[in-house]
Amino acid sequence: MNTAVVPISLSHVPAFRAALDTVAKEKRFLAMVEAPPLEQMESFVGGNISKNVAQFVALDGDRLVGWADIIPAWAHGVSHRGSLGMGVIPGYRGQGIGRQLLDACINKSWGNGLTRIELEVRADNLAAIRLYKALGFVHEGVKQRGMRIDGVYYDTLQLGLLRHEA
Repeated sequence: MNTAVVPISLSHVPAFRAALDTVAKEKRFLAMVEAPPLEQMESFVGGNISKNVAQFVALDGDRLVGWADIIPAWAHGVSHRGSLGMGVIPGYRGQGIGRQLLDACINKSWGNGLTRIELEVRADNLAAIRLYKALGFVHEGVKQRGMRIDGVYYDTLQLGLLRHEA
C-alpha cells in the first residue's frame, strides 16, 4: 500500500467527513459518535486552510483513509499551543499512516510558531498512546470519567509535546 499524506483541501471534505463518521461510529476513539453535518465540516476546513492550520489527510489512491490536525488555541495567553485530533479508518491502522500524519502536522505546527501540542486520549486506546509516546508526547494527567459514551464512563489521559528551542 502506498499512501500519500497531503494538506487537506476543500475537495477532500466529503471524504474527510465520511472517514470521521466511520471512526466516530466505532465509539472507541473519539468523543463524538457521528461526524458533524457537511456544511459545518466545510466551514471548519475552509477556516483552517485560510489560517494555514496544520491539517493533513492520508490518501490511498483516491480513498481518504486518515486525517490529523493541530488546531491552535485562539486566546492570546494560550496561542502558543495547539490541540491534536486524528483518526485512521479500519483496515489501515497499524501501518504507519498515523505516524506520517502526525509528523506532517507537528512539523507544520512548529513552523507556524506553536511551541506546545496537547491531546486527550481514552486511557484504553493503547495503540494511540504508544504512538504518541514514541513521538515524544509525555503523560501529564488523568481525567477520571473524562469521556462518557452511551452511559459508560472512560478515563482519559492528557498528553503534551513541547518544542525544544535552541
